[in-house]
Amino acid sequence: MNVDILVYDGFDELDGIGPYEVFDYALGYAAEEDDGTTGDDGAIGDDGTTGDDGTTGDDGASGDDGGRVRYVSLDERETVTASHGTRVGVDGTLPGPGGEDAPDLLVVPGGGWNARNQEASAWAEAQKGDVPRALAAYHAADTRIASVCTGSMLLAEAGVTDGRRAVTHASAVEELRESGAEVVDARVVDDGDVLSAGGVTSGIDLALYVVEREFGESVADRAATVIEYERRYEVATRDGSRRGEN
Repeated sequence: MNVDILVYDGFDELDGIGPYEVFDYALGYAAEEDDGTTGDDGAIGDDGTTGDDGTTGDDGASGDDGGRVRYVSLDERETVTASHGTRVGVDGTLPGPGGEDAPDLLVVPGGGWNARNQEASAWAEAQKGDVPRALAAYHAADTRIASVCTGSMLLAEAGVTDGRRAVTHASAVEELRESGAEVVDARVVDDGDVLSAGGVTSGIDLALYVVEREFGESVADRAATVIEYERRYEVATRDGSRRGEN
């Protein structure tokens, strides 16, 4: 599975970096499981051994066989500056949908929407229009798109969430509803080719949910364990069911 995370000046750090780390670990673990290199307890290390805590050896970076995760921007540049000042290296530009290097999953972080920062924010990108146009093109090409926090508002600007089940940060929920989306009160919403997560840390739950769907529960649990994250299974699925409810 190839994952691109679309970054821009003013995106919220955790919206993008949280999912990136989950996918990076998971892709490496999935590649190792495909190789069949497990330890005595079933956990897998980079050299076929396990650490004392049962997690992978080294840094768990994704392998060549498991796919890739990368940061991309619309224009060619070396870095973007996130909302809290972190400079994030960009791995490449977003390819056209359907291209040889196009992602299987495109992740869209939010950031600065409610502040209406006209220079660097999701709001600024919505006003420029380039990001919404790119998202609309990817949606038309049937690529799965996942938004985190107010990244959902960029999907709304693109018309992707019109009539679709979605969620965003609590502070933008009414605006998302007014845009034509069917707002669902859940941490993660799976509406088939459109997935969305609520505020900030919900992006980690979204990434773990995608990992479990793609590679199985064991890989998702290992990724959650290595980042010491307690999973929250609050997912509203397309058939109306809700995972995590008793």
